[in-house]
Amino acid sequence: MTSAPGAALAGDVSSLAGLRARANADPKAAVREVAKQFEALFMQELMKSMRAATLSSGMLDNEGSKLGTDMLDQQFATQLTGLPGGLSEAITKQLERQMGMTPLPAGKTPTLVSERPLRIPDKGAADFVQQHTQAAQAAEARTGITAAFMIGQAAHETGWGRKEIRHADGSPSHNLFGIKAGADWKGPVAETATTEVVNGQAVKTVARFRAYASYADSFADYARLMQTSPRYQGVLAQGQDASAFAQGLQRAGYATDPAYADKLTRVINTTLRLQRAAG
Repeated sequence: MTSAPGAALAGDVSSLAGLRARANADPKAAVREVAKQFEALFMQELMKSMRAATLSSGMLDNEGSKLGTDMLDQQFATQLTGLPGGLSEAITKQLERQMGMTPLPAGKTPTLVSERPLRIPDKGAADFVQQHTQAAQAAEARTGITAAFMIGQAAHETGWGRKEIRHADGSPSHNLFGIKAGADWKGPVAETATTEVVNGQAVKTVARFRAYASYADSFADYARLMQTSPRYQGVLAQGQDASAFAQGLQRAGYATDPAYADKLTRVINTTLRLQRAAG
């Protein structure tokens, strides 16, 4: 008899090893299969609970009849699994969003005027992650913020290094985090056009940004800002959760883009996947 979708885990927990192997080849297919298997388990337990609540054990019950009943429950559960609009579909969508496989639903994420989705060049993105890993790890040791989260933020701020802030002569500012040069900044600066959101409208303006001698200095200054600024103390406490970290930065006013946290979370998830692939 051919097993229905979801029957593997419902009848054989050892199939999880096979799922891990398939996840490397086709993550989306693996997510769908896991969702169906958990739905099958849920349906099987639901039917068992319903049977226990409505039927009492009879004198003719024995191990054989109980085994037959369990197998019948399993068969019914797997046949009811994977239907359109069912539990597995909801689980699949939730897992894909959490793993950064799909964008958030339309209307949930505000977009800025004339802003286009960031295109990620695979090779360039992988090189960016590798280039800044050591400096990010040093910043992690100081702040407790996961290195991949900071690399992801640097990637988001600079378009994976393709839109880095530059001086008037075209030389790099090495500013990976878009930190502006306020009155208390005594180092070099780079002036460039930027977009801010004011009263819900995207406004072009020219701003002064901090400039550094190296990318490592940029990470070090970012770590110092996170450590010393009272507004970011809540961010430090969320340094192990990508979504909470991004939301914390937005609440603290790191950027004026109302969709900053959602966008940053997706880039961080991409960074994590690139690190796993490289490892």
